[in-house]
Amino acid sequence: MKLSKLFTWLPGLIALAAVLATALPPARIRGFDMDKFGRLPVLEGGRVKPLDSVARNALLMIRSKQSVPFEGRELGPDEWLLDLLFRPQTADAQPVFVINDPDVLGLMGLKQSANRYFSFDAIAPRLQEIENQARAAQALESAQRSRFQNAVVNLYERLLLNQLENSVQLGDSPGLYLELQALGTPQAAERNKSLAGAARFRILAPLPGQGPDAWQNTGEGLIAANGAAPHPALVSLALAGAGYKAGQPEAFNQGVAELQGLTANLRPQALRHADSEFLFNRIQPFYLGMVIYVLALLTLFASWLWRRDLLQPAAFSLLAAGALVHTVGLVSRILLQGRPPVTNLYSSAVFVGWAAVILGVILERMYRKGFGTAVAASAGFASLIIAHHLAMEGDTMEMMRAVLDSNFWLATHVVTVTVGYSGTFLAGIIAIAYTLRKHIAPTLDPATTRTLVDMTYGIVCFALLFSFVGTVLGGIWADQSWGRFWGWDPKENGALLIVLWNAVILHCRWGDYIRDKGLMACAIFGNIITSLSWFGVNMLGIGLHSYGFMDQAFWVLAWFVASQLALIVLCLMPRRFWAARTT
Repeated sequence: MKLSKLFTWLPGLIALAAVLATALPPARIRGFDMDKFGRLPVLEGGRVKPLDSVARNALLMIRSKQSVPFEGRELGPDEWLLDLLFRPQTADAQPVFVINDPDVLGLMGLKQSANRYFSFDAIAPRLQEIENQARAAQALESAQRSRFQNAVVNLYERLLLNQLENSVQLGDSPGLYLELQALGTPQAAERNKSLAGAARFRILAPLPGQGPDAWQNTGEGLIAANGAAPHPALVSLALAGAGYKAGQPEAFNQGVAELQGLTANLRPQALRHADSEFLFNRIQPFYLGMVIYVLALLTLFASWLWRRDLLQPAAFSLLAAGALVHTVGLVSRILLQGRPPVTNLYSSAVFVGWAAVILGVILERMYRKGFGTAVAASAGFASLIIAHHLAMEGDTMEMMRAVLDSNFWLATHVVTVTVGYSGTFLAGIIAIAYTLRKHIAPTLDPATTRTLVDMTYGIVCFALLFSFVGTVLGGIWADQSWGRFWGWDPKENGALLIVLWNAVILHCRWGDYIRDKGLMACAIFGNIITSLSWFGVNMLGIGLHSYGFMDQAFWVLAWFVASQLALIVLCLMPRRFWAARTT
């Protein structure tokens, strides 16, 4: 292998090595074994998952980040959850709640400042007033609420997540050891009943002879232990909790090891699943894939200024590395869920980006102009940014709604129509590249322009095929589920618009009603139609397909549509005078 060829693939290999390094466990456990605690399986939200997932999902929803700065250092999600469970007074002093709305700050008697992070202790004096305002706002439809009402409802819902602290023992509990010793007393019975109702997850694995869903929370376990032998995990959990609260790593680690051993005997499959999901969480393949896509873009931009012969292939190697990481993350989610790749809005964003990247890689290998790398890396980065923000809505591997619970149709209709989304978006991104190049590049190479037009035309054909087949398959599924093939539901109309728009582009092209510039403008408008079908119909809050209602995304969607309209105008405008003089 030539040295120059080795250099071009070196960036991609380094990126993959860095990703693999994140999967390595800590060389030595010092202090509390957070890794082993995070791997413990629990039943929450209808599925078995590691405690690490519970902590990450909750912290993302509360703080929009997976760490908390406290006392000069960053707390990870597992340490934050441990504080919440066993040292609630410490957790209540940690600044985890983000408040940006000035009226909400005024309600709490706080002044506006650069600091937007507040602890539960800072909010607690106005907790009742926040609850009253939130309940009054919740009585209204989301579209009818004011900005303040939406903000106070959002804060109240995040405060409710703080009730995770009552999942192993009540916040004012003296500890599980004393709760076990007090079994049989009237006070203990009342406390255990409260704990059983407040716990957010079930950590006690089913005993031999019980079904796979017979997990218990600690309150249920304490109630069942009244007059019978307690669940063996209760004593180990009490040891871990007491050790953490007292700052004794040895006791904590022993209790966690005992819990892991008990679960391995009772439900080994649950422990293996939790281990796999914990590893997936630690690697964060979609976040790392997003970083690699950015590096590919930066390398490609640099190639336009210096050593194109070396940097353009290097950018492609980074794109290939990002695509591989993206693919591994996608396959991992499929295996963890036991479902096809698209099950909700989050997974659709991941899959749309992945399909666009794969198509871009194929285009780059066909034309070798660098534009395939540019549009693929841009699509991958943009889709994973969208997925990152969608992850803040909660568990991204949530249980399926009953109407969607069909692996066959998820693997045929949903995947096919989503590939159609990917193709339409990719055609639009290529058209955006054509537009920007037209007005920014000092000179225009006709061969490159022809390549971009051919790419867009070919991708529109591809998108039409998959969007049409996917829409027909969706009608067949609808006939089986609801007894009608077509009902003019908003989502059905959106899917039909994508098919019709791609067909319009091709017919206009074949009829010579549009040429290169018109083709590109129409491809950009396809981004608007697809975004409205993908996200817009969910914001309507009506119809049988409004599974992911997100009114907070309205302005993001509006700005996106406005940007695409501006790009269409720019595409149709003649090349700038100063640039034309240089050609």
